[in-house]
Parts: sequence; C-alpha cells; structure tokens
Amino acid sequence: MESTIRYSERPELDRPILIEGLPGVGNVGKIVADYMAQKLDAKHFASVISKYLPPQVLVNQDNVAVMASNELFYAKDVGESHLDVIFLLGDFQATTPEGQFKLCEEMMDEIFLKYDVSTIFTLGGYGTGQMVKEPRVLGVASDLEMKKKMEPYGIEFAPGEPAAGIVGASGIFIGLGQFHGIEAGCIMGETSGYFVDYRSGLRVLAVMEKILGITFDKTEMEEKCQQIDELEGKVLEYQASQNKENLGYFG
Repeated sequence: MESTIRYSERPELDRPILIEGLPGVGNVGKIVADYMAQKLDAKHFASVISKYLPPQVLVNQDNVAVMASNELFYAKDVGESHLDVIFLLGDFQATTPEGQFKLCEEMMDEIFLKYDVSTIFTLGGYGTGQMVKEPRVLGVASDLEMKKKMEPYGIEFAPGEPAAGIVGASGIFIGLGQFHGIEAGCIMGETSGYFVDYRSGLRVLAVMEKILGITFDKTEMEEKCQQIDELEGKVLEYQASQNKENLGYFG
C-alpha cells in the first residue's frame, strides 16, 4: 500500500453511502460536500496521506503546517431515510493519472469496502467554458438501474455528455463501484469553470437534499451566489469592452 491511513476514530456505520467532494472544475463538488458535512456536524474519523498527493503543506491561520491529505468524515441517521454517510473531503487530488487511480483504489479497498458502502455519489462540475445563468445538473450512473433511481431527483442525463468523460476521483469511484458491484452515480453542476461556482453548487445541493431526504439551511450558499452574480457582471462588462475594442480595430 502506497498511502497511509490514520484513524482518529473507528465509527460503527450501517451500510453508509459515500459522498465524494474533492476539488475539481469550478470546485462545485467540493463546496457542496464541504457544506453538507458542516451543516450535518459530520465528525472526522480518518486522514489519508500519500506520495501521490502534492509534495507540500498548507499553512493555517496560526502558521501551523497542514500536510496535503484527503479527509474522511461521517454523519449518522441522516434525513428521512436515516442514512449513515461518509464524506471524502480535502483540498487536493493526486497529481498524476496513475496516482489518481492508485489512491482511489487504496481508499476503496482499505476503507470503503470494509465499511460496506452501499452507494457512491461523486460530486463535480461540468465545465462549459462560458457563463451559465441557469446551470443544469447532469448525471452519469454506474448502470441503467442506478440511472432510473437518480432521474426522479431532477438529474438530467444528456446523451454523450460529458463528451470528454469524467476525470479524477469523481470518475474513478464510479468505475470502482461498477467493479465491486456498488451502485454509483456522478452528479455534476454546469459551470463556466472560471471561478468557484456557488450558483452551480446550490443546484447540486438541492439535488442532494432530495437524495438524503433533508433540508439544509442554504443562507450562506445563497449569499455566495450573490457574490458570483456580481463577479459575473464584471466579467461580462470586461468581455463587452474587449469586443468593442476589437470591432473598432477591424472596422
């Protein structure tokens, strides 16, 4: 094993679902998973360090070094279905294609299979490269049965999208779920990818509320959306000014 898992607690969980929310396009998956874990007061139970993660430490507000890692949290008896949930969170993904696969595989073998995870949901952003006023929430499923289960939650399955596939942990865990016979689905919010996209995150969060059978206080997320609206307005103003300059040049 190339990674090290350090447990702060070994909780007893009843066939939990796994929600992965590591950094990606627009950080959509990360902000949603972090938000849910915070609102559920999820408890930390393990840290994963690996040679595949970036060779660096972060420095917190107290000037204490924090090693690059993936972190695991849990919440019990969530929502109307009384689900146990494991959250896979962090500020980093592995830095190479080999590392992406190996790290996910090791976490699957050493943690998630041992906890008998029943379902996997990976969260991410679907980059469009342009501003999106009304983001769609798109899905990819591990099989047709899982697709049928996901459709009623307002997840759109668009043929051939995303055309380039799903890169990183969000895609790998779908494949590993297939291999181990675990239902898995990727839930992606449309995003320009230009900045941390809380508007897209809010749409994905609404879907997760339906899946978990719970309503979150979304005030903080909505406030962040207003900031995104202001930022987007400035970007559009800048683009319009650039277009005018270009037209003048060629005219």
